[in-house]
Amino acid sequence: MSEAASVLRGRWGYASITDHIADRVLTQPPGLLWRLGFWGTFCGMVVFIAATVHLMRTGVGIWGIDIPVGWGFAIANCVWWIGIGHAGTFISAVLLLLRQKWRTSINRFAEAMTLFAATMASIFPLLHLGRAWKAYWLAPYPDTMGLWPQWRSPLVWDFFAIATYIIVSFLFWYLGMIPDLATLRDRAQGRVRQWVFALAALGWRGEVRQWMHHERLYLLLAGLATPLVVSVHSVVSLDFAIGNTPGYHSTLFPPYFVAGALFSGFAMVLTLAIPLRRAFGLQDFITEVHLDHAAKVMLATSSLVAYGYLCEVFMAFYSGDRYDIAMTVDRWTGFYAPVYWAMLGFNVLVPQLLWWRRCRRSALLLFVLSLVVNLGMWMERVLIVVSSLHRDYLPSAWGYFIPTAWDWTFLFGSICTFAWLFLGFIRVLPALSISEMRELAHEKHEATA
Repeated sequence: MSEAASVLRGRWGYASITDHIADRVLTQPPGLLWRLGFWGTFCGMVVFIAATVHLMRTGVGIWGIDIPVGWGFAIANCVWWIGIGHAGTFISAVLLLLRQKWRTSINRFAEAMTLFAATMASIFPLLHLGRAWKAYWLAPYPDTMGLWPQWRSPLVWDFFAIATYIIVSFLFWYLGMIPDLATLRDRAQGRVRQWVFALAALGWRGEVRQWMHHERLYLLLAGLATPLVVSVHSVVSLDFAIGNTPGYHSTLFPPYFVAGALFSGFAMVLTLAIPLRRAFGLQDFITEVHLDHAAKVMLATSSLVAYGYLCEVFMAFYSGDRYDIAMTVDRWTGFYAPVYWAMLGFNVLVPQLLWWRRCRRSALLLFVLSLVVNLGMWMERVLIVVSSLHRDYLPSAWGYFIPTAWDWTFLFGSICTFAWLFLGFIRVLPALSISEMRELAHEKHEATA
């Protein structure tokens, strides 16, 4: 069965695709589970906002960071969230350029996931500044005091990398949704909704000239977004690689971080796609074929991550640097050893189940496995940030990072905020691309004819 045929199993025509996807936004009321999830995550977001206000008034001392561990959950959460956003860019841009049809059923909500994850990632470096209201100092703007950013600071690099990532991802997501916004405009009931969708559709009429310009610009943005898959997380990895701290100073970090980003990003895609297809009856659009392909990418990136772990250990001992060797042994046997071994189990051993086709096409097993992988990748980010700092060169500067209740509050609050944004998105905008689904249906009918 071809990918186009597997997406639309015979009974979906041009009009029925539009009805099934658009009615989820325009006419069908939200279900009980959606309401519970929406208001539950809203409460978590309120807690996150309240914790942020308390942080502004009190300072970063409410976290568990200290000397020598000056970076804690905030930086680890930033790296974790920006990694999660990589799958959306990869699915949307790279797979579009490679003409992979299976991206069509998951690219829209994966792009939205990218925007929300990048937004969460951008918050934590600002909070870590201590004085978040001074964050505009990171931007190069002309002022009378002649104050310019310190270009040697990784915070400035992160500012430009994440800002570029959010802008390009938003443009790519919005451009692809313009034909669907016009469809919602034509089917909406009520003047307010018609006016809102008409304004967002930018006068789209579906003319041949508009489609030509749309296709060209879509491919151009895909070409711009593709290097971001590599560049953004490489820049984030340089926050660590430029330091002389044992465990940080490594040329392995850029490709290692990119592979880990795709690994955690596709895990989050499955975490969102599986409940979405079940709740909205999208099994004929997000099929077992799509789950299988996403699982294969997870297996490949898991192998790359495992290779990165092996290279880290090998280079530490091969270099003969006693500080790197001590750091590696400390990860195995020290205070954070349980985190290290759990991380290996979650990120290397558990994904080996994906070698079996039955596991790759089991929605329940993939959902559980994606949650485990997300937890493992978060533990990896925490371990990278903390374990290299808590034992530096001098024993007099050794210490431990113990997360406080506020550290956990910011972590779970960011997760709730991300989930709340995603739940709101799937109610007000189509979670799947109507126009690209129509194109698949047209190709299927031509092939059948």
